[in-house]
This record gives sequence, C-alpha cells and structure tokens, in this order.
Amino acid sequence: MDNSVIWILAKNIPKRILDHQPNYKTMFPTLEDIAKRRKQLGLKQSELAKASGVSQSLIAKLEAGTIDSSYTKVKTIFDVLERLEFKTKVQAEKILHHDVLSIQKDQPISEVVKIMKDHGYSQLPVFNGKQPVGSISEKAILHQILSGKDIEQISKLPAEDIMEEAFPQINEDAPLSLITSLLQTYSAVLVSKKGVVIGIITKADLLRML
Repeated sequence: MDNSVIWILAKNIPKRILDHQPNYKTMFPTLEDIAKRRKQLGLKQSELAKASGVSQSLIAKLEAGTIDSSYTKVKTIFDVLERLEFKTKVQAEKILHHDVLSIQKDQPISEVVKIMKDHGYSQLPVFNGKQPVGSISEKAILHQILSGKDIEQISKLPAEDIMEEAFPQINEDAPLSLITSLLQTYSAVLVSKKGVVIGIITKADLLRML
C-alpha cells in the first residue's frame, strides 16, 4: 500500500477516533481502592493480609501509598477482595430451604420429640398457625427432665410452655453478611416474603457453600 492511499485513509478517519486516548486508570483498580473495599467488607488489615497470603505491614503501606509492591501481590489482594465481595452478594433466596419443618405451639412435647428424632433436628421453629412465635430445642426439653419434673407430665406439656424466643426473620434478598452475623448467635434464621415465612437457613447451609 503506497503512502497516498494511507494518507487518504487517515484523512477519512474521524478526528474523535484519532484524538481518543484510552483511559487506563479507569480500567484497573487503584491502590487507593484497597482500603475502601476492605472497609466496605468490614475487614481488618490483618484479616485481608491473612486471606491474601501477605503481611499486614504490606497492606498498611499499600493503603498509605508509601510502597510500590509487585504486580503479583497486588493482583492477589484484589482477587481476594473480589472473591469476598462476590460472597457478600449471595442472598438468602439462594441458600434457603423452602420446606420449613415446624411445630404448632399447642403440640405436646411427646410429638415434638418424635418429630425431632424422625428428622434428625435438635431445634425447631414453633408456629401459631402461619406465624412464628418461638423455637424449641432438645436442650430446653432436657432441662425440664434434669430439673426433676415428672417425665409423663413433661411429655403432655404444650410446646409453648417451654419454647424459647423465635428465630430471627430476614427478607429473601438479605445479604450473606447479615445471615452469617445472625447465625453467630442463633442456630437458624427464617426467611420471609411479604410477611410470610418461605424458608429457613441453618449453619449447615453455610457449610454447603464451601
């Protein structure tokens, strides 16, 4: 191709294309993003360092802008941040069990124990109709027995007599961060939609994500 043809082609290229310079800064995260994204995830510098396989001092220096680290280490840190950010976007509806095994508040303890044995659960939500009003556990039942009460009388007691507080309720779009926070205190959380319970999440469900 001779120079005259090249000149004609160049002349007909719109000026905005010739003048355009790619803004690479907007294409890649900057070191300043590390602190911002770490704080949004609620992570300490030491926690991010451990997850990334680097020292806490490196994280601190990168966030302070007092050091230029290798591309490999910085990429590893951002890869960890992205992975953790993805996990926090997991919502309740993705991991809940739609079949909520529950008991009614007026069911006798003898029935509650049988249901627990048959299904392998140690704790169940207690409902009044469709409304959760409490929870009952093997621990609560054993407490009644160990306190010296007559076993036959205990077996006839309605669940509401020894039930504990209800499991917390969350919306179906609740983030994983809220779910994990609640499960540090409670053995399960109920998932509701427009005020109606549609599922349950236990600690075992979190393990299934691994």
